[in-house]
Amino acid sequence: MKIPNHLKHKAVFVAENYDRIEAKGGSDAKGLSLGLAQWNQKGNVDISAKVWRHTGGKWSRQSEEMPLHRVLDLALLICKTQKYMNDAYRFEKLYDPASPAIGSIDLQGSMMEISVNTSNTEIDEDIALFRDCLAREGERIGERLTRLAAVLKELGYVNP
Repeated sequence: MKIPNHLKHKAVFVAENYDRIEAKGGSDAKGLSLGLAQWNQKGNVDISAKVWRHTGGKWSRQSEEMPLHRVLDLALLICKTQKYMNDAYRFEKLYDPASPAIGSIDLQGSMMEISVNTSNTEIDEDIALFRDCLAREGERIGERLTRLAAVLKELGYVNP
């Protein structure tokens, strides 16, 4: 499916037919793009990433557009969470209620603190479900992390 060109996000690079990759044809996410952000104002241009969703009848308002740094912040969050969950079996509840912090990432002179959301009243059940989903998606996530590591190496961000 072709990503539309008449909307405010101006796609420059596209990955169309993303649903074939994401869920073997079963996803409403039909494409990904990098382009000029829809929130741009005259004289101030930002680039963004967008997930294009299609309901089957029209392009969805649930399509998401994010600044590139936020996409990378999400990738960092995924990696840090994956690392934590690899060892979470050590805790009876998959986390330590007395110490829910799982780590931090230094970003631009500040810290992105990551913790288990203990204010979630169903956290014990939800973290177990999260673990199960993460295990089920392990191959798909692992493949993408391997590809990400290879590209970071190509870009010179990872030592050989």
